[in-house]
Amino acid sequence: MPIEKHNNRILVSSFPGQGWDFGLIRHPFHEEERQRGAKYCVYNRRLMAVCFDDSTTEQEYWLLRRGVGVLHTGEHTWDIRGPDAERFLNRVFSRDVGKQRVGRCAYQFVCYPDGGMLVDGVLLRHAPDHFWFVQADGDLFPWLIAHAQDLDVAISDPGVFVSQVQGPRSLEVLEAAADGGLSGDFRYFDIERVSIAGQEIVVTRTGYTNELGWEFYIEPHHNAHALWDHIKAAGKPFSMNLAGLDAYDPRRIEAGIQNAGSDFDKDTTPFAVGLGGFVDLDKPDFIGKAALEQADKTCRQFGLRCEGGTPKIRGRVKIENVEVGVMTSGAWSPYLECGVGFVRFFKSGPRPGAQIEVDCLDGASHPGLVCSLPMYDEQRRIPRGLAVDIPTLPG
Repeated sequence: MPIEKHNNRILVSSFPGQGWDFGLIRHPFHEEERQRGAKYCVYNRRLMAVCFDDSTTEQEYWLLRRGVGVLHTGEHTWDIRGPDAERFLNRVFSRDVGKQRVGRCAYQFVCYPDGGMLVDGVLLRHAPDHFWFVQADGDLFPWLIAHAQDLDVAISDPGVFVSQVQGPRSLEVLEAAADGGLSGDFRYFDIERVSIAGQEIVVTRTGYTNELGWEFYIEPHHNAHALWDHIKAAGKPFSMNLAGLDAYDPRRIEAGIQNAGSDFDKDTTPFAVGLGGFVDLDKPDFIGKAALEQADKTCRQFGLRCEGGTPKIRGRVKIENVEVGVMTSGAWSPYLECGVGFVRFFKSGPRPGAQIEVDCLDGASHPGLVCSLPMYDEQRRIPRGLAVDIPTLPG
């Protein structure tokens, strides 16, 4: 696997052979990606496509905004079940799991005892005592096992692979792919079991873009390629195609969706990065609660727009030539036609509307404007299917 430098990241390529990649896991549809010249990052020890040789990041971005884009993710799923499953999850998560109904998803994250953040993800509730937690990049399994020792709960790896289908026409693809079409009201963050190509699969109305979208979950007993071939055929009339993580990045930044390990980490509390609304301090004790009760509740992380360049991840942020913060994410937005990112200030003070200088990928410092998140669709009507926003191409 040759290593290539690409913007701010080190990416790998994949080709036939063997050796020195024993710990890496490939998505069932990896070979199709490889034939398109995919460049990968390593995410949960899985290869996740960042970009492709036969399309540009901008072309793939517009799939998400105007049509249908697909990402075969590196998200890792854990199966949690047993009489004490809810009690256990309330111990490790900051939100009250008891409020989550069967058949629904919920955003959750795990905190350290000092209130720092370990990882986030989406919790699926299949039954009163059965859950899946689909985690972002991070070493979570030992943490779960360590905190379940005194409880009647089983935690296992179900061998699930997750793919995202996102964009304004994505639900039309699902309607076409489902045997007999969709039944009932498939709402944002719902879980459904849908028959596709004669196989029942778990589908959720979730995603990483704040676009209309859904995710499907390949389990070991599935004929994965028959499923994917059927979904591809259903998506062909809508020009559905693969979109790498580089295309997802500006869209999730525009939407205010954070990335574990860069936008938050062990040194940030949920309050500092604007995620305090997902902390239920009124529920019984959970890991990190005591520290979070005493923590500063001020948000120090906001969006940023930069007309002159693409903000550099970990780039310096200055006000009147004094370093006041750091960029945690950065990308170029084809829709907004400017650089976008997240800025974290070292101390509270600067707010949306503040003018700053930010290090960019061209090696220069450019003026930037601190902004609120999300950058548009403030009520998140697009992913809920309450608004249709298909922008025209610039120029």
